[in-house]
Amino acid sequence: MYALIVDPDAPGSLRLGTAGEPEPEPHQLLLDVHHISLNRGEVAFAGQRPAGTVHGHDAAGVVVRAAPDGSGPAAGTRVAAFGAGAWAQLMAVDGAAVAEVPGQVDLADAAALPMAGVTALRTLRTRDILGRRVLITGAAGGVGRYAVQLAALGGAHVIASVGSRARGEGLAELGAHEVVVGLEGVDRPVDLILDNVGGPQLTAAWRLLAPGGSVQNIGWASGEPAVFEPYSLFSIGPAKTMSTFGDVREFGPDLATLLGFAAAGRLSPEVGWRGPWDRVGEAARALLERRVAGKAVLDVAAPA
Repeated sequence: MYALIVDPDAPGSLRLGTAGEPEPEPHQLLLDVHHISLNRGEVAFAGQRPAGTVHGHDAAGVVVRAAPDGSGPAAGTRVAAFGAGAWAQLMAVDGAAVAEVPGQVDLADAAALPMAGVTALRTLRTRDILGRRVLITGAAGGVGRYAVQLAALGGAHVIASVGSRARGEGLAELGAHEVVVGLEGVDRPVDLILDNVGGPQLTAAWRLLAPGGSVQNIGWASGEPAVFEPYSLFSIGPAKTMSTFGDVREFGPDLATLLGFAAAGRLSPEVGWRGPWDRVGEAARALLERRVAGKAVLDVAAPA
């Protein structure tokens, strides 16, 4: 089968090549992949994986063989999926890591949701956000644009932080009450921070955190260290917390929630780049250079 495989000598360390077909475990179904989506971190660190690895985690397509243990949907079902080895014509994936795609949702849009969408959903669920002030850094990216929408749906006052005025375009329409460059103009405490940037901006954001508030550390797009001055983590009152995020268990139910929102017109998939998967190098560069608003989706097809 054809797949996007790791090649340290290729631009972006990824190329379209061939790989052996997956052999599903009893709890896994076999998916005929129609579309995949790229996540910036996957692209940035592709070269650190062994050469020949089938890369990626986000896909959407049609089940060609149900899981032998009966978990997951039946053959012929349109699904979105999350799992290793997704960027290929065929994918073996856990039955608990897929969700049926409603008829109103295009499969290409569904492919954009798994990693970024579930990350946004689960980090927002770490506390009650109704009536709270939520700061989302790196809000123009894949996770950020979903988080803005979901936080607004949850009744939060949403502050979207971006790297430039141009990157902030469209975020107010998605639900952001404030769109700021960096932390400019944010002068009141916030209750929850979804941080995709790290570095000095993380330390500055920490100073804005209200007593009892929390930071969910999702990404580190700045590539810079965060230096906290002595005693700067100490505060009087309810404890402030900072947590890492990497929960990738049982994506199916949360993915179904996101697909339901999309089907109802309450969540935009925010596909900012789409093309055939033989243009993976172009898509990867656009992501790494922050020229994509939201997600990059590739259409899977055998080379001509």
